[in-house]
Amino acid sequence: MKKEFIDTLVIGAGQAGIAASEHLRHHGIPHLVLERDRIAERWRTGRWDSLVANGPAWHDRFPGLAFDTVGPDGFVAKDDVADYFEKYAQKIEAPIRTGVEVKRAVRNEGRQGFTVETSQGTIEANRLIVATGPFQTPVIPAIAPENDRLMQIHSADYKNPNQLPEGAVLVVGAGSSGVQIAEELLSAGKKVYLSVGPHDRPPRSYRNRDFCWWLGVLGLWDMPAAEPGKEHVTIAVSGAHGGYTIDFRQLAAKGMNLVGVTKSFEGEKVHFHADLVTNINNGDANYLALLDAADEYVERNGLDLPEEPEARHILPDPECMKNPILALDMQEAGITSIIWATGYAVDYRWLEVDAFDEKGRPVHQRGVSIEPDVYFLGLPWLSRRGSSFIWGVWHDAKHVADQIAIRRKYEFYETSTQNKELVTSPSF
Repeated sequence: MKKEFIDTLVIGAGQAGIAASEHLRHHGIPHLVLERDRIAERWRTGRWDSLVANGPAWHDRFPGLAFDTVGPDGFVAKDDVADYFEKYAQKIEAPIRTGVEVKRAVRNEGRQGFTVETSQGTIEANRLIVATGPFQTPVIPAIAPENDRLMQIHSADYKNPNQLPEGAVLVVGAGSSGVQIAEELLSAGKKVYLSVGPHDRPPRSYRNRDFCWWLGVLGLWDMPAAEPGKEHVTIAVSGAHGGYTIDFRQLAAKGMNLVGVTKSFEGEKVHFHADLVTNINNGDANYLALLDAADEYVERNGLDLPEEPEARHILPDPECMKNPILALDMQEAGITSIIWATGYAVDYRWLEVDAFDEKGRPVHQRGVSIEPDVYFLGLPWLSRRGSSFIWGVWHDAKHVADQIAIRRKYEFYETSTQNKELVTSPSF
């Protein structure tokens, strides 16, 4: 099979890979994008049926194309998001090759670039952009019980309530995915136990502005790193049903059984940490702090935005907070399934270069790896808080492409002796 050569090889044709292609094309950099499945496949098959984007359509998009399925303030259904990226790829004429899996990438010895082994042959590339994103390997904690009576799935494999057997459900993890799945199951008539960990709980909308707008004007999207101690805190927010503020006290009032972080399993018994009240109170404090910051911004800038005093109303503690459940017999409670909404891990075993720390995490500066000519895109906090959002990855991709363009100018520089005429310094 004939070996191919390309300047820059992009691995992954989700939002990060497509953004990379747009900016590489802008610089005139020859490149190829490889995707093992379809374009934006995770939006189609790695999500549940009713999922919509968590940000409004005016915000969660690339600058060059608007969504045509909802208005600017609407929340786009997952399949429409995937269709959007297919349209965008066509619009920018992205050189995407689907159905190609990258099996191994190694640095060449004694010459520039990398040799990349794929399911359809070998490609040599001067540089690699790894745009495989953060949702690579679903993580189910080691505490998961070995219990044949229970159906256990990760949230990545959850599609709809009909998928589950009769009986109650324990949902472990109360970020956006866990909460939305738990509420959908509750609405379907299921008895639901939701294991609530530390979380931020922003308002979906406040004073006639979406929280995405507030994070923008308050400069919070541009935070370069998570606050100390909050590196693993999830964000509980939803675009479902037109968008709403997640309120755990309200969910309890609707009949959801809230418990603390899941601690361990012993036979049919599950144990929970005694942290439910702390986690919910801290989430409420985060919510109120954003309202305070928004009010200060309105006053400081003299904006005419309607006051919303009712947004500060906090419901009374539900019974599950007054008397938290610390242990539960799952069989007696009728629990027949567990959904693990416990996040994902990255898997770079195919990339055999010195670009990772002792835990296998990429070491980089704004996506530029410590390994020369290797770049990463689409990861949370790549450059800022907004990096894992659709609009954020577009801006990160611009920076990475700019750095590649600068590097290429050095590589193609010729001295006056080489080209027989005076050559000035490269233009950067």
